[in-house]
Amino acid sequence: MTEQPRAVHLADYQPFTHRVEQVALTFRLHPQATRVAAVLRIAPNPARPGRHDLRLDGENLKLLSLAVEGQALAVVPDATGLTIPAGALPEGAFTLTTEVEIAPEGNTALEGLYMSRGMYCTQCEAEGFRKITFYPDRPDVMAPFRVRIEADLPVLLSNGNPVAQGQGWAEWEDPWPKPAYLFALVAGDLVAHAAPFRTASGRDVALNIWVRPGDQDRCAYAMDSLIRSMRWDEEVYGREYDLDVFNIVAVDDFNMGAMENKGLNIFNSKFVLASPETATDDDFARIEAIIAHEYFHNWTGNRITCRDWFQLCLKEGLTVFRDQQFSGDMRSHAVKRIEDVLLLRALQFREDGGPLAHPVRPESYVEINNFYTATVYEKGAEIIGMLKRLVGDEGYARALDLYFTRHDGQAATIEDWLKVFEDATGRDLAQFKRWYTEAGTPRVKVWEEWDGATYTLTFAQVNPATPGQPAKGEKVIPIAVGLLNPNGDEVLPTTVLELTEARQSFRFPAATRPIPSILRGFSAPVVIEREVTPEERAFLLAHDTDPFNKWEAGRALAKDLLARMVTEGASPGPDWLDAVARVVMDEALDPAFRALALRLPGEDDMAATLHAGGVTPDPARIWAERRRMGEALARRLAPQLPALIDRLAEPGPFSPDARAAGRRALRIAALGWLARVDGGRAAAAAYRAANNMTEEVGALAALLEIGAGQEELALFEARWSKDRNVMDKWFALQILHAHPDRAVAVTDALTRHPAFDWKNPNRFRSVLGALSGNHAGFHHASGAGYALLADWLIRLDPVNPQTAARMSTAFETWPRYDGARGEKALAALGRIAATPGLSRDLGEMVTRMQGE
Repeated sequence: MTEQPRAVHLADYQPFTHRVEQVALTFRLHPQATRVAAVLRIAPNPARPGRHDLRLDGENLKLLSLAVEGQALAVVPDATGLTIPAGALPEGAFTLTTEVEIAPEGNTALEGLYMSRGMYCTQCEAEGFRKITFYPDRPDVMAPFRVRIEADLPVLLSNGNPVAQGQGWAEWEDPWPKPAYLFALVAGDLVAHAAPFRTASGRDVALNIWVRPGDQDRCAYAMDSLIRSMRWDEEVYGREYDLDVFNIVAVDDFNMGAMENKGLNIFNSKFVLASPETATDDDFARIEAIIAHEYFHNWTGNRITCRDWFQLCLKEGLTVFRDQQFSGDMRSHAVKRIEDVLLLRALQFREDGGPLAHPVRPESYVEINNFYTATVYEKGAEIIGMLKRLVGDEGYARALDLYFTRHDGQAATIEDWLKVFEDATGRDLAQFKRWYTEAGTPRVKVWEEWDGATYTLTFAQVNPATPGQPAKGEKVIPIAVGLLNPNGDEVLPTTVLELTEARQSFRFPAATRPIPSILRGFSAPVVIEREVTPEERAFLLAHDTDPFNKWEAGRALAKDLLARMVTEGASPGPDWLDAVARVVMDEALDPAFRALALRLPGEDDMAATLHAGGVTPDPARIWAERRRMGEALARRLAPQLPALIDRLAEPGPFSPDARAAGRRALRIAALGWLARVDGGRAAAAAYRAANNMTEEVGALAALLEIGAGQEELALFEARWSKDRNVMDKWFALQILHAHPDRAVAVTDALTRHPAFDWKNPNRFRSVLGALSGNHAGFHHASGAGYALLADWLIRLDPVNPQTAARMSTAFETWPRYDGARGEKALAALGRIAATPGLSRDLGEMVTRMQGE
């Protein structure tokens, strides 16, 4: 690496030397030579007494002029910014003016101001504003912005409210102080899908979703999601929108899902554009959740931001929790909870158990872009959920009201957040804070005893060592428990136990030995270790009143069986097969829940489970045994599947609502199992009859899974070759469902396809991300998967370091596997690390993964 990484430490935080009181920016847009004039009103910061140099961040900027109070200064920038000596600054407030030149068209990193197919757009979180102009680019420097945009384009947008416009120019003013990471600008040939909104207090807000001409007919669901989330935030959190307009822009080239810039949210187009013909039910659900997430940031992230990037979870964990609540209210809380836990276990538990483990609030970082992780987001949300469970709904509501009152307009910390809960509820949260400061997934061992009159549950928590944190303290772990009688009646409704010690016992009166339902609703992000018989799991699957634990019992049955199939050569017996069949055919249950019950444990999940149990996982064997398990289930269900598929057909027009989506989910799952016994006849017929993308993709996936579907693939490509978002599905499906022995070859061939635009993050993820999602294919014993991904990361890194770094996490699980695979993975990482000019983003990730 040409650039020597320097770690930033939380312990070194100091307030900035100066305050920025007002920002005025003028953009004269040009693809190769955009000029940015900045007028900053700056004053000394009382929190940093004395006279200080003024350090401004700036990267890849051509400085044209710089003046203080109208007097030009000769200051030479360095690679990361410029410093104005204290002696050149007035003692009080002053005006600093700069003008720089930047080249948006050549900005392939998609950070700062860049171009996407002729449209100008920005991405400034975390540290992209320094690529636009010289500025103290840190979240605790907050100021109101006024922006003038000059360009020969029909639509010119920025944060806040429009205040003036004319031919070739527009001015915007954001009255709310914000950090630079929330700045946004968009300019291009766009059209608006518009709608009105009246707030709870009677203010009218103009809502617009800006898209390229021709895409405006695919914005209705996003707009409906926005209106519902605005109303929900008023009703549930008492938070009202605070500007005259709210704009969303869909951008084709975007590193992330979306960005919450104040009043001007910029979205990856795949999370805005949707119609029944082009979007699946999963797409609709993600659009709903992400629209809500970015809107909810208006208060939890914008009005109250984070003091420094170590506090990232303060805004992200809380906002993820809020969007999870919203989605549960809009759809099904039970199904949503299962889906959230599946994601947590697949991404965050994996992160916590490997070389990339870090606390929800890390102590240091080299590149902040590398900490937009499942730990910060998903585990951060779990911590909020635990807090709410511990203090109760009323305590949570009081704490949130106090948070908004006390910290509005501020850049806050985790300490501020916890203090609000302490003040609102009277609880001492010093021990609970360890959830923020310690990495790793706690493991909770459980023993039980019944003496004829009293039933005792004993818990012991183990907090495993993680990189840089060999020893941990005991955590506060809320464990929601219910007890059932042998006849299936619930004798103890859900009760939250607080495990605060290394070992703790809880006693309950019981005339008969009860069956415990432990960790209901997944009340804490932990792993429960308890010896449970298949008979008890089957009992809970049949009788548990907690939807999550009912599903968990069935999943545990499947995982236990699959583990024995992998390690002992066992076969699926009638007990498991019949138990699944009963759930799937139970018309009293939500079809979406039944579809989840039909889903076999994932291959990566099984590899993690086997590794945790001391078994070195063999990806090829896991794939083969999982396939054998699926074929047995398909044979067991086969007589009932055709009638089930017919019953679930929707007679009327497509609806994206939760009820219809749940029915389609179960119907498509049933088609997938039937394909294994009928050679794909029903799936092929369903593909040709499909009138929506959900069933089209579902049927195609069922065919590809059994090695068929080539004719349908060709039809799909011919029909959708002009739609970039739909074609991403076409690329990914072929790799995800490829035989492990062919996955790398299929991937390599698709990278040569004319439509493979490797510089577009969505397309890159749809191909190379799909390869890492084909567990046995990526971890093939040949090491070819590791080598191919390494090749592409090396190629992508100079163009888009953020995407390259995020995609590199596919390597994080290498310590699980056998020595030969480990050597090949380390060789691939070593080859990346040895690449001249490697970015700080990718370099930090590779170094951390090699460190294991």
